[in-house]
Amino acid sequence: MAIEYTEEKRFTAEQTQRLFLSVGWVSGRYPERLHKALMGSSTVVSAWDGDRLVGLVRVIDDTSMVAYMHYVLVDPEYQGRGIAGHMVEMVKRKYADYLYLEVMPEESKNATFYQAHGFSVMHDGVAMQIVNPSFGD
Repeated sequence: MAIEYTEEKRFTAEQTQRLFLSVGWVSGRYPERLHKALMGSSTVVSAWDGDRLVGLVRVIDDTSMVAYMHYVLVDPEYQGRGIAGHMVEMVKRKYADYLYLEVMPEESKNATFYQAHGFSVMHDGVAMQIVNPSFGD
């Protein structure tokens, strides 16, 4: 079956939880919060194999200048098929008129993937965060 891509937010909390847990992301432990966050996001591109959610990209934007790809993930059973790359290219087309399209790779090994899609390392900044200790890792 061919993979279908959509910006329609038709996924359920259970579908997103399964996808996020499949890649070991802590967000999957909070399915209701995750679903609410995704539903409130500027753009969510999802990849489907029938009724199975197999990939997802979440974008947060300011409507004019900056868009930030926060999640890019593909179910391990579907990795290596070009799904992530296709979704990233969809996002690049949608945000082509923005001044910046940014992403923060989870691991340095993912930087190569993003560089292959035209991203470059930011030399004038470093990613930082505050983790709420009540959630832990």
